[in-house]
Amino acid sequence: MAKIIAIATDDFEDSELVSPKEALEGAGHTVDVVENEASKTITGKHGATFETVKGIDDAKLSDYDALLIPGGFSPDKLRVDDRYVELTKEFLESDKPVFTICHGPQLFIQTGITDQLTLTAYKSVQPDLKYAGADVKDAEVVIDDAHQLVSSRTPKDLPAFNAAIIDALA
Repeated sequence: MAKIIAIATDDFEDSELVSPKEALEGAGHTVDVVENEASKTITGKHGATFETVKGIDDAKLSDYDALLIPGGFSPDKLRVDDRYVELTKEFLESDKPVFTICHGPQLFIQTGITDQLTLTAYKSVQPDLKYAGADVKDAEVVIDDAHQLVSSRTPKDLPAFNAAIIDALA
């Protein structure tokens, strides 16, 4: 089964980490929540908490089969840290799946390769991605086969998103 890294920090959108993590684990996969340091508790916008498994400095592409980036305010906080941007770029340039929802794709803008991506995001993030050159679609799930990228717009898309990410790992 696959080992997935979920990068998040405080103020992530609770359902966008809780729901995919539960779906992935329910399918037999492992999900490591990673932030700046190991054994730190991060808290979502609505109170969900997770203890981080490791710190970003110890997270390597070779240790994981896929990347999960939930939305909320977390991606905007992470995209100013080159460690998260570099890891995200490595995943996008690898043959490993990347799963993101809502505000998660904000992180892609800093990678310098947004113009190679086809994706969706929350309505207010879509123009930013378009200006950065992405091919943005308005659909509950968008799959970019060239980058093994699965993206969705909002928590209401979670059932379709979760099904798509499980399929991507099959």
